[in-house]
Amino acid sequence: MLEAMGQRAKLAARLLARTTTAQRNAAVEAMAEELSLDRESILSANAADMRLGREAGLTPALLDRLLLNEQRLEAIANDVRTVAVLPDPVGEVFEQGVLPNGLRIEKRRVPLGVVGVIYEARPNVTADVAALCIKAGSAVILRGGKEITRSAAALVQALRRALERVDLPADALQLIDNPDRELVRGLLTLDRYVDMIIPRGGSGLHAFCRQTATIPVITGGIGVCHAYVDHTAPLDQVVPIIVNAKVQRPSVCNSLETLLIERSAAAKLLPRLGAALQEHKVELRCDPESLAILREAGNSEWHLVAAQPDDFGQEFSALILAVRVVDGLDQALEHIDQYGTDHSETILSQDPMAIERFLNEVDSAVVYANSSTRFTDGSQLGLGAEIAISTQKLHARGPMALRELTSYKWIVRGAGHVRD
Repeated sequence: MLEAMGQRAKLAARLLARTTTAQRNAAVEAMAEELSLDRESILSANAADMRLGREAGLTPALLDRLLLNEQRLEAIANDVRTVAVLPDPVGEVFEQGVLPNGLRIEKRRVPLGVVGVIYEARPNVTADVAALCIKAGSAVILRGGKEITRSAAALVQALRRALERVDLPADALQLIDNPDRELVRGLLTLDRYVDMIIPRGGSGLHAFCRQTATIPVITGGIGVCHAYVDHTAPLDQVVPIIVNAKVQRPSVCNSLETLLIERSAAAKLLPRLGAALQEHKVELRCDPESLAILREAGNSEWHLVAAQPDDFGQEFSALILAVRVVDGLDQALEHIDQYGTDHSETILSQDPMAIERFLNEVDSAVVYANSSTRFTDGSQLGLGAEIAISTQKLHARGPMALRELTSYKWIVRGAGHVRD
C-alpha cells in the first residue's frame, strides 16, 4: 500500500515540477472553491468525528481543535485562496554571479518533491498543507489522527476533485486513512519516495518521528510561550496583550503559557492582570510570591493555585497560566532558556536596552516586543496558510509557508570549461 502510494506521489511530483505558476494557482483556487461547494459533506463528516470524540472522552482542547463549523470552514477556504495569490518561490534565482574562470552560477529554488505530513486532531491542516504543497510544486502524503478520519477523508476527496478539474494529477494529494500505527512507521521509512516529514502534534509524536524516520524530519509546534513584563511596561498595554495571548484561543501552540513579572512591578501589575484574567476564568498557577500578592488582591472566587515544579515548562493548551515573579531580565532569560521550547516569547517593556537584550538573547523561532504571541501564524505574518511552525534551526524556522517548502539547486553554465 505505502510503496504504491509513494510511487504515485513521486510520479505526481515530477508532473507538478513541469507546471507553470498559473496552473498551480488555478489548482489552489479550485481547491478553495471545492471546500465551499462540498461544505455539507465536510461538515457532516466532521460532526460524526466530533460525536465519536466526545464519546471517547477527548479533552475540550482536542475537541476545539477538531471542530469545523461554517465559519471555520470558510476561514480555511479563505486561507487557501490567499495561497493562490502569494508570490511563487519556485524558479526564483536568489544568488548569481560570474566566477573568475568565466563560469556563470546561480541558485534556483525548486520543489522539495514529496512531503509526508503526520498530524493529529486538526482537520484544517489537511487543506493548509495541500494548498501550500501544490503551490510549491510538491506532492504530499497525509496521515491524520484517528480522531479526524472522516473529516480528513471528506476534505481530501474535495481537494483531489479540484486537482482533477484543472488537469493536475490527483495523486499529488493522498491520504493514509487506515488508523494502524504501523503505517506511520512505514511512512517514516519510505525514503525512496518521500523527501521530508513534518509531524504536527504532541511531543510524543515528534519524538517517535525523530527516532524512527530515515527521512529528514522538521519538528516544532510545541509551544511553551513566555511573556516577561518589567516595571516600565504601561498597565493599559500589558493587560490586553496578556489577556489576548492567553484567552483568545488557548488550545493553540502560540498561546501564552507562562507569565514572568519583574519583582518591582508585581505589586502594581498583578492585581489588575489577575482581575482581567479571572473575567475569563483563567486558572493561575503561581509561585509563592505571586500567589501571596494575588490572594491579597482577589477573592475566594479567583482561580488561584500554588504552582508545582512541572507547571513551568508545561504546555497547558487550556485556560491555565503559570505565573512567576523574577528579579529582573537576567532571571527571566534564564527561566526561558530552561523551560522554553524555542517557539515564541514576548517582552512588555518601554526600556530600549531591555528590549534589545531580550530580542537578541532569547533563542526562539519568533521573539516579540510589546505584542501578543498569538501572531506566530503564517497568515498573521503575511505568509498565507502555514504547513507547520518549526522550532528547529535547519532548514526552516518559525511559520513554514511557500518558501520553506522549496529547496534549491545550483545552475552552472560554461562554454567548454574543463577543470585544470
